[in-house]
Amino acid sequence: MTATVPAAPARDAEPDAAAPLAPRARLFPALGAVYKAQLSRARVARIPLLFVATFQSVGIMVLMRGVVDGGSEARAVVAGSAVLVVAFVALNLLAQYFGQLRAGGGLDHYATLPVPPAAVVLGAAGAYASFTVPGTVVTAVAGSVLFGLPLGHLWILAAVVPLSGAALSGLGAALGLLAPRQELATLLGQLGMSAALLLGVLPADRLPGPIGWARDLLPSTYGVEALARTFDRHPDWTAVGLDLAVCGAVGVVSLAVATWAYRRAAVR
Repeated sequence: MTATVPAAPARDAEPDAAAPLAPRARLFPALGAVYKAQLSRARVARIPLLFVATFQSVGIMVLMRGVVDGGSEARAVVAGSAVLVVAFVALNLLAQYFGQLRAGGGLDHYATLPVPPAAVVLGAAGAYASFTVPGTVVTAVAGSVLFGLPLGHLWILAAVVPLSGAALSGLGAALGLLAPRQELATLLGQLGMSAALLLGVLPADRLPGPIGWARDLLPSTYGVEALARTFDRHPDWTAVGLDLAVCGAVGVVSLAVATWAYRRAAVR
């Protein structure tokens, strides 16, 4: 009786196909994740610096109270000091953060994640801009009380802070990503904040002509102008809207440049 030998299992004709890569995360879910992570980090590491920014702006208003009595000059001082808090955090600190991220290899980590570059830039910029809200409100209220300005239209900060924050955050991120060295990114952030201080807090009619032109090029100027106009008894809301529209347009451009700078830095 002949034993039957079982047939050997057939070998696969082709090797197993490689597993497909996971799809890239969509923009808005990735943006939300980066925003929450950055906001949580900012709450822990940036609270002392926010206190310094607020104290600095309030101190500037106290000093200017000795030379400015009221009128348009007082409105300019208060509005410029309030937006200066945004400049300190969104421009200065964000330039330092992206400069450090590039120098320390942090961009390599983000490059390995399936996250769109715009989500990284917009998430970090949004978190830093949101972080400035308490200090900006405190500065605006304190300045209004100090100079006897009306408080009824401070709700405009709900538009001034995000639009100015977007413009200044985009500028800060671009400076940090384009600077060849971390130290230069820190220097550029400091210079940008100093420009916001000198050109935003000082009344425009007291600036020489060329410096006044430089003031018009500063992204935060239009947020300052919009806030200053609302301290009038009867604000010109059309002019306020135009200033905010310009500020928003500058914010879109600066964030687009920052996104391009991120792509450029991530592939090097």
